[in-house]
Amino acid sequence: MNAVVLSDVLRDPRVWQGPRHAQPAVEPTGHALLDDALPGGGLPVGSLVEVLHEFDGTNELTLLLPLIARVSRMQHRIVFVNPPYIPYAPAFVSAGVDPACMHTIQDCGDESLWAAEQALRSSTCALVACWPRQASDRQLRRLQLAAEGGRAIGVVFRPARMAMTTSPAAVRLRAGVRGIEVLKCRGGNARARSVPLSSVARC
Repeated sequence: MNAVVLSDVLRDPRVWQGPRHAQPAVEPTGHALLDDALPGGGLPVGSLVEVLHEFDGTNELTLLLPLIARVSRMQHRIVFVNPPYIPYAPAFVSAGVDPACMHTIQDCGDESLWAAEQALRSSTCALVACWPRQASDRQLRRLQLAAEGGRAIGVVFRPARMAMTTSPAAVRLRAGVRGIEVLKCRGGNARARSVPLSSVARC
Protein backbone atom coordinates (compact mmCIF):
# COMPACT_ATOMS: atom_id res chain seq x y z
CA MET A 1 0.00 0.00 0.00
CA ASN A 2 1.42 3.37 -1.05
CA ALA A 3 1.79 6.03 1.63
CA VAL A 4 -0.35 9.13 1.09
CA VAL A 5 1.69 12.32 1.02
CA LEU A 6 -0.16 15.23 2.60
CA SER A 7 1.14 17.73 0.06
CA ASP A 8 -0.34 15.62 -2.75
CA VAL A 9 -3.72 15.54 -1.01
CA LEU A 10 -3.71 19.32 -0.54
CA ARG A 11 -2.96 19.84 -4.24
CA ASP A 12 -6.12 17.93 -5.17
CA PRO A 13 -8.68 20.54 -6.35
CA ARG A 14 -11.48 18.47 -4.81
CA VAL A 15 -10.14 19.12 -1.30
CA TRP A 16 -11.60 22.29 0.17
CA GLN A 17 -9.12 24.00 2.47
CA GLY A 18 -11.09 27.10 3.36
CA PRO A 19 -9.75 30.64 3.22
CA ARG A 20 -6.08 30.36 4.10
CA HIS A 21 -5.41 33.97 4.97
CA ALA A 22 -8.85 35.28 5.86
CA GLN A 23 -8.80 37.60 8.85
CA PRO A 24 -11.90 37.62 11.05
CA ALA A 25 -13.84 40.87 11.20
CA VAL A 26 -13.24 42.75 14.43
CA GLU A 27 -14.82 45.61 16.35
CA PRO A 28 -12.30 47.92 18.04
CA THR A 29 -12.86 48.20 21.78
CA GLY A 30 -12.10 51.93 21.70
CA HIS A 31 -9.14 51.44 24.05
CA ALA A 32 -6.02 51.85 21.89
CA LEU A 33 -3.65 49.85 24.09
CA LEU A 34 -6.10 46.98 24.41
CA ASP A 35 -6.79 46.94 20.66
CA ASP A 36 -3.03 46.78 20.05
CA ALA A 37 -2.87 43.69 22.26
CA LEU A 38 -5.66 41.89 20.38
CA PRO A 39 -5.20 40.18 16.99
CA GLY A 40 -6.75 42.30 14.24
CA GLY A 41 -7.10 45.28 16.55
CA GLY A 42 -10.31 44.48 18.40
CA LEU A 43 -12.87 41.91 19.51
CA PRO A 44 -13.69 39.33 16.82
CA VAL A 45 -17.22 39.50 15.40
CA GLY A 46 -19.09 36.22 15.58
CA SER A 47 -17.25 35.13 18.71
CA LEU A 48 -17.62 34.75 22.44
CA VAL A 49 -15.64 37.02 24.76
CA GLU A 50 -15.24 36.08 28.41
CA VAL A 51 -14.66 38.86 30.96
CA LEU A 52 -13.53 37.65 34.36
CA HIS A 53 -13.70 39.96 37.37
CA GLU A 54 -13.30 39.80 41.15
CA PHE A 55 -16.40 41.85 41.96
CA ASP A 56 -18.83 44.22 40.28
CA GLY A 57 -17.38 47.57 39.30
CA THR A 58 -13.84 46.47 38.39
CA ASN A 59 -13.73 47.98 34.89
CA GLU A 60 -15.91 45.27 33.33
CA LEU A 61 -18.33 47.81 31.80
CA THR A 62 -15.62 50.43 31.32
CA LEU A 63 -14.13 47.90 28.92
CA LEU A 64 -17.28 47.80 26.79
CA LEU A 65 -18.47 51.43 26.91
CA PRO A 66 -16.68 52.81 23.82
CA LEU A 67 -17.76 49.79 21.77
CA ILE A 68 -21.36 50.04 22.97
CA ALA A 69 -21.42 53.75 22.18
CA ARG A 70 -20.10 53.26 18.65
CA VAL A 71 -22.43 50.34 17.91
CA SER A 72 -25.45 52.29 19.19
CA ARG A 73 -24.60 55.27 16.96
CA MET A 74 -24.85 52.85 14.05
CA GLN A 75 -28.35 51.97 15.32
CA HIS A 76 -27.38 48.39 16.10
CA ARG A 77 -29.02 46.57 18.97
CA ILE A 78 -27.24 45.84 22.26
CA VAL A 79 -28.78 43.42 24.77
CA PHE A 80 -27.90 42.97 28.45
CA VAL A 81 -29.10 39.67 29.90
CA ASN A 82 -29.53 39.34 33.66
CA PRO A 83 -27.21 42.22 34.72
CA PRO A 84 -26.55 42.36 38.48
CA TYR A 85 -27.90 45.93 38.62
CA ILE A 86 -30.30 48.00 36.54
CA PRO A 87 -28.21 49.84 33.90
CA TYR A 88 -27.97 53.52 34.82
CA ALA A 89 -29.18 55.26 31.68
CA PRO A 90 -27.71 58.77 32.37
CA ALA A 91 -24.19 57.30 32.64
CA PHE A 92 -24.58 55.48 29.33
CA VAL A 93 -25.92 58.64 27.67
CA SER A 94 -22.99 60.68 28.99
CA ALA A 95 -20.67 58.07 27.44
CA GLY A 96 -22.29 58.62 24.04
CA VAL A 97 -24.64 55.62 24.03
CA ASP A 98 -28.02 55.90 22.32
CA PRO A 99 -30.36 54.36 24.94
CA ALA A 100 -32.92 53.48 22.27
CA CYS A 101 -30.54 50.77 21.07
CA MET A 102 -30.09 49.19 24.50
CA HIS A 103 -32.35 46.43 25.76
CA THR A 104 -32.26 44.64 29.10
CA ILE A 105 -33.63 41.20 29.97
CA GLN A 106 -33.87 40.94 33.74
CA ASP A 107 -34.92 38.38 36.32
CA CYS A 108 -34.44 35.44 33.98
CA GLY A 109 -32.36 33.49 36.52
CA ASP A 110 -31.34 30.09 35.22
CA GLU A 111 -32.73 30.95 31.78
CA SER A 112 -30.17 33.73 31.22
CA LEU A 113 -27.90 31.59 29.05
CA TRP A 114 -30.85 30.45 26.95
CA ALA A 115 -31.98 34.07 26.51
CA ALA A 116 -28.47 35.16 25.55
CA GLU A 117 -28.20 32.32 23.05
CA GLN A 118 -31.48 33.29 21.36
CA ALA A 119 -30.44 36.94 21.15
CA LEU A 120 -27.06 36.03 19.65
CA ARG A 121 -28.58 33.63 17.15
CA SER A 122 -31.26 36.12 16.03
CA SER A 123 -28.91 38.09 13.74
CA THR A 124 -30.57 41.29 15.02
CA CYS A 125 -28.02 42.12 17.75
CA ALA A 126 -24.50 43.46 17.42
CA LEU A 127 -23.55 42.74 21.03
CA VAL A 128 -25.11 40.57 23.74
CA ALA A 129 -23.72 40.75 27.28
CA CYS A 130 -24.74 38.13 29.82
CA TRP A 131 -24.21 37.65 33.57
CA PRO A 132 -25.05 33.96 34.19
CA ARG A 133 -25.13 32.48 37.67
CA GLN A 134 -22.99 29.64 36.38
CA ALA A 135 -22.06 28.24 32.98
CA SER A 136 -20.73 24.87 31.88
CA ASP A 137 -18.27 24.36 29.04
CA ARG A 138 -21.12 22.97 26.92
CA GLN A 139 -23.27 26.05 27.54
CA LEU A 140 -20.40 28.37 26.63
CA ARG A 141 -19.83 26.43 23.42
CA ARG A 142 -23.49 26.92 22.54
CA LEU A 143 -23.05 30.68 23.02
CA GLN A 144 -19.94 30.60 20.82
CA LEU A 145 -21.86 28.82 18.06
CA ALA A 146 -24.80 31.21 18.44
CA ALA A 147 -22.45 34.20 18.12
CA GLU A 148 -20.96 32.70 14.97
CA GLY A 149 -24.39 32.07 13.48
CA GLY A 150 -25.71 35.54 14.30
CA ARG A 151 -22.46 37.39 13.47
CA ALA A 152 -22.58 39.08 16.87
CA ILE A 153 -20.20 39.60 19.74
CA GLY A 154 -21.21 37.65 22.83
CA VAL A 155 -19.79 38.76 26.19
CA VAL A 156 -20.05 36.60 29.30
CA PHE A 157 -19.13 38.03 32.70
CA ARG A 158 -17.84 35.40 35.14
CA PRO A 159 -15.95 35.28 38.47
CA ALA A 160 -12.18 35.73 38.26
CA ARG A 161 -11.61 32.28 39.80
CA MET A 162 -12.79 30.76 36.50
CA ALA A 163 -9.46 31.82 34.95
CA MET A 164 -8.10 28.46 36.15
CA THR A 165 -10.53 26.58 33.90
CA THR A 166 -10.53 26.10 30.13
CA SER A 167 -12.98 28.01 27.97
CA PRO A 168 -14.17 27.90 24.34
CA ALA A 169 -14.26 31.71 24.25
CA ALA A 170 -12.17 33.29 21.50
CA VAL A 171 -11.00 36.01 23.89
CA ARG A 172 -10.60 35.87 27.68
CA LEU A 173 -10.00 39.07 29.61
CA ARG A 174 -9.59 39.70 33.33
CA ALA A 175 -10.93 43.08 34.46
CA GLY A 176 -9.29 44.76 37.43
CA VAL A 177 -9.25 48.16 39.05
CA ARG A 178 -5.97 49.00 37.27
CA GLY A 179 -6.89 47.75 33.83
CA ILE A 180 -7.52 44.67 31.71
CA GLU A 181 -5.39 41.55 31.50
CA VAL A 182 -5.47 39.62 28.23
CA LEU A 183 -5.49 35.93 29.18
CA LYS A 184 -6.35 34.40 25.82
CA CYS A 185 -6.89 35.63 22.30
CA ARG A 186 -7.44 33.27 19.40
CA GLY A 187 -4.83 33.78 16.71
CA GLY A 188 -2.50 35.71 19.00
CA ASN A 189 0.01 35.33 21.80
CA ALA A 190 -1.69 33.62 24.74
CA ARG A 191 0.80 35.05 27.24
CA ALA A 192 -1.04 37.23 29.75
CA ARG A 193 -0.61 40.94 29.21
CA SER A 194 -1.92 43.76 31.38
CA VAL A 195 -3.40 46.80 29.66
CA PRO A 196 -4.38 50.01 31.52
CA LEU A 197 -7.67 51.55 30.42
CA SER A 198 -8.25 55.23 29.83
CA SER A 199 -10.62 56.90 32.27
CA VAL A 200 -14.21 56.86 31.02
CA ALA A 201 -17.61 57.14 32.69
CA ARG A 202 -18.54 54.31 35.03
CA CYS A 203 -21.95 52.63 34.68
